[in-house]
Amino acid sequence: MTDKLLIAIAQIAPAVGDIDGNLARIRTARADAAKLGADLVVFCELVVAGYPPEDLVQKPGFQRACRSAVEALAKDTHDGGPAMIVGAPWNEGGALYNAAFLLDRGAIAATRYKVRLPNYGVFDEPRRFTPGSSFPEPTEFRGVKLGLMICEDMWLPGAGEALKEAGAEIFVVPHGSPFRETAIEERESAAGERARENGLPLIFVNQLAGQDEVLFEGASFVMDRAGDIQYRAPQFADGVFLTSWEIHGGHWACTDGPQQTWVDGDEMLYRAVVMAVRDYVEKNHFKGVVIGLSGGVDSALVAAIAVDALGAARVRCVMMPSRYTSPESLEDAKECAELLGVSYRSIDIEPGVAAFNEMMGPAFEGLAPNTTEENIQSRLRGMILMALSNKFGDMVLTTGNKSEMSVGYATLYGDMNGGYNPLKDMYKTQVFSLCRWRNAHHAADLKGPKDLVIPERIMTKPPSAELREDQKDADSLPPYDVLDDILECLVEKEMSVREIVARGHNEAVVRRMEHLLYVAEYKRRQAPPGPKITAVNFGRDRRYPITHGWRDR
Repeated sequence: MTDKLLIAIAQIAPAVGDIDGNLARIRTARADAAKLGADLVVFCELVVAGYPPEDLVQKPGFQRACRSAVEALAKDTHDGGPAMIVGAPWNEGGALYNAAFLLDRGAIAATRYKVRLPNYGVFDEPRRFTPGSSFPEPTEFRGVKLGLMICEDMWLPGAGEALKEAGAEIFVVPHGSPFRETAIEERESAAGERARENGLPLIFVNQLAGQDEVLFEGASFVMDRAGDIQYRAPQFADGVFLTSWEIHGGHWACTDGPQQTWVDGDEMLYRAVVMAVRDYVEKNHFKGVVIGLSGGVDSALVAAIAVDALGAARVRCVMMPSRYTSPESLEDAKECAELLGVSYRSIDIEPGVAAFNEMMGPAFEGLAPNTTEENIQSRLRGMILMALSNKFGDMVLTTGNKSEMSVGYATLYGDMNGGYNPLKDMYKTQVFSLCRWRNAHHAADLKGPKDLVIPERIMTKPPSAELREDQKDADSLPPYDVLDDILECLVEKEMSVREIVARGHNEAVVRRMEHLLYVAEYKRRQAPPGPKITAVNFGRDRRYPITHGWRDR
């Protein structure tokens, strides 16, 4: 039995369904680990397939391709280089498992199946996988007994205790743990419980990727027997990170590893959304993005995120003024575009508005103007953006925030048009906060300017859709700090009206916001995807019926 071990954490970005590409990424990471002298390199959950594969994993051809990839990787280890722990879907005896494999000396040396299949939030694994029939035995490697747990098996008591009782010496946990504001604290808490209760150190290997609405920020780590994190891989960056292990006092301990600093708060949220936009655009092979730049805070933040994700050369911004657009908005949009260094043009929608008024005049004769005419303006803008997208091959980025999407303060087929919405899970108060953070800060993975990118006036003037004379958001909605607190209580916390009123909110306002939240469900079902950053996002987490009569009375 060895008394020293070098284990590499491979924090890489697999792409769902790109098995050949993932195979190449795994081989590159293994080669890097070999240069570091690693004995073993550990990859994230389902690295061969990409995670989450959703119903793609049910295709027999996809399953066969994943199996062939694992077998090919096993043959690679015949070269005397590092062994690997990789994850893949695995069809055995007509049942499909979420599996992890130890590949060593040219063969599949061990196979382990995930026992606990999560069925909450963004997860619905029981729909696709069969659970392992029992908690696995330790996986022996070079005389060391590794307690291999796949993701959810670590989060609850049971698997860790069974592995420890069977002689496990180091917990190794491949993960596909999605990003959210509280994710790092939750991971540290769950992993700490397993480590402390069993007196074993733990290696947590997470993937790095934006995958549709789900993000994975990496942040892999090594934890000691006392449940304290010793070594950290970075957030939002890939790489192969070597950890050194020795026996001290009869127990395995990690003596060296990556020592990255993790960020939190606004920087963490901003960089997560930048990663989401970059990966969505790149993986779907768009040339760039086009954004309706209104002179307001939401579109300004989206433009800054797009530039930081893709670079200014791939971002096209368009101002689409009407008679209601203020001079300040025209000035602010232009200045924002100049600060970001993006392509910018103005397309007046008034000729289109006049054409619609003439076309619809006979049908609307005798009826007073209302939101119908306001929505025509928004839909004209949506049509212009989609035309530019079709002509130049750029994807439209939508700019509505979670506050607006919650209460339906958005126009279907208008400002809701687009392929991806960076702000979909971001409340208006968060929008302002991230704008202030970005104006004052930069980071190495951001491609935009290091100086001011959003004009100050954009953040200080009253928000307005500018679809009628002197319109302000406050005409229709409570102040955003009030609205966002009510919405967080309704959406994230599922609180009753009585409980929300007890926090100091006006009951009539709370009931009206609850009603607007429910009746806007049909709009949200037709909205573009966007990155999940809160505990409960619309779509993957919160799945309410469109048609229902419930009100909290």
